[in-house]
Amino acid sequence: MPDTQSRRGLLIILSSPSGAGKSTLAGRLRAWDPELGFSVSATTRAPRHGEVDGEHYRFIEEADFKAQVSAGDMLEHAHVFGNFYGSPKGPVQAAIDAGRDVLFDIDWQGAQQITNSALGQNTLSIFILPPSIAELRRRLEGRAQDDAETITRRMQKSWDEISHWGGYDYVIVNDDLDETEAQLKTIITATRLRRLQQPQLTDHVRALQAEFEEVS
Repeated sequence: MPDTQSRRGLLIILSSPSGAGKSTLAGRLRAWDPELGFSVSATTRAPRHGEVDGEHYRFIEEADFKAQVSAGDMLEHAHVFGNFYGSPKGPVQAAIDAGRDVLFDIDWQGAQQITNSALGQNTLSIFILPPSIAELRRRLEGRAQDDAETITRRMQKSWDEISHWGGYDYVIVNDDLDETEAQLKTIITATRLRRLQQPQLTDHVRALQAEFEEVS
C-alpha cells in the first residue's frame, strides 16, 4: 500500500443501480487496502435486520438530518424511496487532509454533489454497469432482502441511475466480480499517482533544480 503521508487523499466514488455489485466490490476493495476508509452514510430510514448503527449507517431522525444539511455539515445528500441519505462532511475532510482515501457507495446525485464541491478536485468517480437488465433483476431477487414491491421500484429506478453513467471518470461492466475488482484496483493505483495527489513533488523538483544549478 502507498505511503499516505506523502500525498493527498482521494474521494473514491462507486455508483451503480441496486444489484449491480457496488457494495460487494466496495467490501473487496477495503479487504485489499485495510487503510481505505469508508464513508458511513447518515440516513433517516429504520435499520434493517442485522444492521449496526455507525457501521452500516448512522441512523438519525429527520429533523436532525435536515439541521445538518442546513448547517452545511453534509457533503452530499439525497431523498431516496421516502428516506434521506447523506455523507457527513467532517470525517471526510479530516481523512483527505491526512492523506487517507475515503470510499463512497452512493448514487449519481451524491456523486454529482461531491464532484461539484470544494473537495471535487480530489474525487475519483466510477460507475458500475450490470451485464444486462435481466441479470440485474436476478441479482436483486437473489439477495432476498426486499419484497416484490421494493424490487419492482428498484428496477424502475435502475434506468434513471444508468442514464447518468456519462458523468463518471470510469465505467465498468460488472459481468465478472474478480475481473471488475482487478480493474478497480488498477484505476485506484494509477489515480493515487496523479500529479494533483502528490503535493510533495513540487519540493522534489525544486531540490532537483537546486542540485542542477550547483553542478552546472
